[in-house]
Amino acid sequence: MAAVSLPTTTASISRPQCLPQTSHSSSLLHLPKPHNSISSVRTPLSLSNHTKTPKPHPSKHYCNLLNLSVEHGDVELAMAVHASLLKIQENTPYLFNALILAYFKLGLTSHAYKVFNCVKNPDVATFTTMVSWFVKSNREIEGVKLFSEMRRVGIQPNEYSFVAILTACSRILDIELGSQAHCLAIKMGFLQDTYVANTLMGFYSKCGCLNYVLQVFDEMLQRDITSWNTVISTLVKESMYEKAFALFHDFSQSNELIIDHFTLSTLLTACTENDAIMAGRELHAHALKFGLENNLSVTNALIGFYTKCRSIKDAIVLFDRMPVKDIITWTQMISAYMNSGLLEIAQEVFDKMPEKNCVSYNSLLSGFCQNGVPSKALNMFCKMITQGLELDDFTFTSVINACGLHADKNTSEQIHAFVLKSGFKSNNHVESALLDMCTKCERMSDAEKMFQILIDSLTQYNSSIIWTTMICGYARNGYPYEAISLFVKSQSENTIIIDEIVSSTVLGVCATLGFDRIGEQIHSIAIKSSLIQDTGVGNALIGMYTKCDNMTNAIKVFNLMKQHDIVSWNSLISGYIFHKQGDNALEIWKNMKMKNIKPNSITTLLIISAYTHTMSNLVNSCYTFFNSMKTVYKIEPDSTHLASLVRVFGHWGLVKEAEEIITKMPFEPNSFVWRALLDSSRTHMNTSIENKAAKEILGKKPNDPSTYILISNLYSAFGRFNCSETIREEMREKGIKKRPGKSWIFVENKVHEFYARDKSHARFKDIYSGLDILVLECLKIGYMPDTSFVLHEVEEGQKRNFLYYHSAKLAVTYGILMTGRGAPVRVMKNILLCGDCHSFFKYVSVVTKREIHVRDASGFHCFVNGECTCKG
Repeated sequence: MAAVSLPTTTASISRPQCLPQTSHSSSLLHLPKPHNSISSVRTPLSLSNHTKTPKPHPSKHYCNLLNLSVEHGDVELAMAVHASLLKIQENTPYLFNALILAYFKLGLTSHAYKVFNCVKNPDVATFTTMVSWFVKSNREIEGVKLFSEMRRVGIQPNEYSFVAILTACSRILDIELGSQAHCLAIKMGFLQDTYVANTLMGFYSKCGCLNYVLQVFDEMLQRDITSWNTVISTLVKESMYEKAFALFHDFSQSNELIIDHFTLSTLLTACTENDAIMAGRELHAHALKFGLENNLSVTNALIGFYTKCRSIKDAIVLFDRMPVKDIITWTQMISAYMNSGLLEIAQEVFDKMPEKNCVSYNSLLSGFCQNGVPSKALNMFCKMITQGLELDDFTFTSVINACGLHADKNTSEQIHAFVLKSGFKSNNHVESALLDMCTKCERMSDAEKMFQILIDSLTQYNSSIIWTTMICGYARNGYPYEAISLFVKSQSENTIIIDEIVSSTVLGVCATLGFDRIGEQIHSIAIKSSLIQDTGVGNALIGMYTKCDNMTNAIKVFNLMKQHDIVSWNSLISGYIFHKQGDNALEIWKNMKMKNIKPNSITTLLIISAYTHTMSNLVNSCYTFFNSMKTVYKIEPDSTHLASLVRVFGHWGLVKEAEEIITKMPFEPNSFVWRALLDSSRTHMNTSIENKAAKEILGKKPNDPSTYILISNLYSAFGRFNCSETIREEMREKGIKKRPGKSWIFVENKVHEFYARDKSHARFKDIYSGLDILVLECLKIGYMPDTSFVLHEVEEGQKRNFLYYHSAKLAVTYGILMTGRGAPVRVMKNILLCGDCHSFFKYVSVVTKREIHVRDASGFHCFVNGECTCKG
């Protein structure tokens, strides 16, 4: 809005003759009140002979009648008074002001305006009444213009005029106009009026001018409770919680004023947002001290505070003691139970609610999403539609999130269509939720189309949300290159705000690819922007560095973190295991025990795995720890723990003992347990146990792609190629796809991918020629191709060709060709390195005098001088 200059407006205002009706809100203008009724003025029944009672002025009768018309909503009585005034040609501004006010209160805005036009000599009260009611009727611009006209005709504003104009400025957020009003109030000496100063502080607070709020507050000679509440609420709004509490302390030390419900409710909101538990409990004590615990707004704020602090017992006590509950109270209790995972009780509270609205349903809907029960959330949404309830953007965002958790493509398409039909797609939060839903429901092509449409029509902040959602979608669906490319593009175009989510996601992608260049950039940005203080970002950095073969930096990040959670410790232990450094991993576990850090199921699994990579045989210690999981740490061992334990026993040659452990378990071992025993028996050439493990696996009904592949390979290994083909045909019929083995290498910041017998690379002829030379040189010094790893019904010579051109061999050869003499070669592989490739790279490290670093699904293999760090 163009600023209106208060003191210099020259043009008069065109006054419309008929205006629409407005709201019946109470006036901001406090005029002198006449008597409430006619009966308040009476003529005595008997008069003294010596005294004569004076006749009341007729204007008082008219005022009383106008009061009666407002009190009883009697429009005709007000019009009769109006007609009477016109008839007697009464032109007292006081009466016309009362008439204007009565018409406003009766909702007859056009009548009030017509009366105003008829006043020959309007005074400051007349103008102020009009300005106030324009502001209350959401017609702030007209109110501002009328204030300017009052100044033009030479009428000086009073304190109520300044309250009205400052209220208008705060509604339209016109900082320039409000500042002019501020200057005028100083010039006319009205700033010392507490009511005016409070309104001025409210204006600056709405405009986000905290310094001006504090300045006005500091200069006030006299403050009331509203003054303190205004400045405290402004500080809370600006997240300056410590300063707000310091001011509250000063306030509470004063004996002049008493804390009210608004003060406590505002500060409790600050405690809720800032997780200030002790401060919140102190405010609860203040509520008890001043008798405000039963105040509805205070109690609701306390329930919200205890809900955020997950102190469900305190929230329940408050709820049960409340003499009066409103819809906010009930809804907050639903959220409290949902936050504590008590879904059934939350549902019971919802069912008992005497009155429900959209917010109540939304609370239950989001609670189901929060607790990972998307089906119930979807059912609740259907119920809302059936009952014809109001649906808002929060409703749609919640149900879209539920659909993403449900991860069903058909359901997501139905919800998507419903949102489009309802017209909520233009909401930024809904649009980003829809995009996220598409990425979670295997609709990446739809997501890409949405993304292209959205990025051209949003502000930078909302655009950042969309870019973040798309990057996360690519990462989630196994498109790491697309995720990295999009991130790099967003950086070059400055379209993304790097926050905790972006940082953690991109670091995760860098970990997957083994590409630490971008990860290091994220690390630098995190340090500069203080994101490094976020525990999630720190954990992601540890994971990135460990997966990129840089344990030194991973340890530095861990040591510099101000706070660790169980994920931090697990990430560090996992990193050591990934590097086959079991003793270091166990040392971390020792530190955890010293600090009384309770492990979770993942921690215990990692600790068991660590015993596979220790320098000495610590099988007994491993078995003792396994048995202590339930008794000491209250963690029930499952098949993953058992499989890891079997691998530990098998690694140290205790294959028979591993078999005995399996038979003693109180639960049915799955295919992963038998796979661990199978691998161990193969390593130590125990044919009888190998056959038994194979039979157990073959007897299992496949329930995941890896088991299908394992069974198919077992049939091939036993020469039963027809059975193997039958399994693969079953996979094709069910749409189960084998995860293709691939290897990749970064050369000059570009990724080069290879598949088995791949000839798609631009330099494949050089790669194949170089690999052939490598094979010949390795054969000379003892390399023997192990054709048992070829599970196809082909001749022996063809099996050798299959072995020679595995993806890892192609990638390593390309690395040797493209890097300088003596430089290490670093290759990543998405599945386990086969036994023949493992043997081959030992010989390559001797022939080329190079370090060959290969990261596969199990961790890092570093081949140096014919040896591997995994001791295999």
